[in-house]
Order: sequence, then C-alpha cells, then structure tokens
Amino acid sequence: MGRPKYFTPKEVAVHNTVDDLWVSFLGKVYNLTPLCEKYKGDVLLKPIIQAAGGDISHWFNPKTKDIRTHVDPQTGCEIPYCPNGRFVHIPPPYPDSFWANDFGRPWWKDDSYLVGILSQKTRKVKIINTLTSQDHVIEVCSEEIMTEILERYLKYNAHAASYTWKYDSRNLVMGSTLEENGIEDEDEEFYKLSMNDDTFLQAIHLYFNDDLTEA
Repeated sequence: MGRPKYFTPKEVAVHNTVDDLWVSFLGKVYNLTPLCEKYKGDVLLKPIIQAAGGDISHWFNPKTKDIRTHVDPQTGCEIPYCPNGRFVHIPPPYPDSFWANDFGRPWWKDDSYLVGILSQKTRKVKIINTLTSQDHVIEVCSEEIMTEILERYLKYNAHAASYTWKYDSRNLVMGSTLEENGIEDEDEEFYKLSMNDDTFLQAIHLYFNDDLTEA
C-alpha cells in the first residue's frame, strides 16, 4: 500500500463548486462531486454545497466519527444534529413513507469518496535553483517527504528530478520529511518575532546534475 496523498486547506478550498466539490472532515479529504451528480437538484444537497471547499469536522462526533446527535425537545428522541439543515443520507426527524434508505453506506462512511489526508500543519519552503538563480516559495504539507515536495515543485521546473537537493551543504534524503532532514519548522518563531517568513525561510538549494533524463 502506497503513501496517502496529503492536501493543504488551500488545495481543498479551490474545489468549491457543485461541479467540483471537495470537503474535509476529521483529518481526511473527500471528493463529493459524484455525490452531487447523483443527487443533482435535491434540496438536501444545499448544506453540502454551502460547505464546498471547507472543513466540516464540526458536523461529526470525533469519537464515533458519525454525525453529531441531540435530543429532540418535542419527541425526546435522539436525532442527527443538523443546524445548517438536513442533508443527503440524513433521515427525516419523524417517520416518513417517502424516505428511501436503500442507498447503502452514507457518504461520510463511504471511502470511495476519499482522496487523501488533510495536512495537520502546512509550512512554506524556499527552493533556489543554483543553475538559473531563480527561487520559489511554495506551501507544502509537513507530513510530505522530499520526493512529494519535488512533485509540487515540478510546475516551476520540469527537470527538478535532475538536480541534487541540498540544505546547508548536505544532500537531502528524498524519502524523508523536511523535519527528518533537519529543516525545522520556524513558523512560530517568525510569528513571535513579527518576521516576514518568506524573507528568512531556510533555503533548499538545487544543483544541476547535467542529466536531462527526467522530462
């Protein structure tokens, strides 16, 4: 089994339309676009569409990983708590002959919608190409290993894999994270000192290997 795909909150946030709808909850990222297609026009999609691109962990009980519940003051029964309105796969609060529960697993328990993991902490990293003297600051997930960060950097340099990646004159271990490579996250220190983190970021230097085998 391969490594999971990590996403930043900003990456989730761009998927915020009914035709391209992602949400995150309880640390995971879900693509609900197929759900929206299946229930297109259903009023029960409204709360989900309103939450498009956002985190909806507050909809869930973190212990049971199911929808939060509360006691209905009129019936005294425990029912799903939906302050933004009832949504797809949530049963009506009262018996309803039109309610169809033949959909199988509710969408929040269906891993077919799962696309990856929401990063618990993102950080910025400066990458300097010593061949061209160009530098870029990119946001990455702290859980990502260097090869995954390299993949993020490919849009700036398609031949990034043809470089040796170094920090403080040391070759980086591409199968390890920034932290494991000794590149500490100094965001808190920058914040406390009111420093511009983009200016004072530790820099990763790329040295060209004179090998264009990676296109």
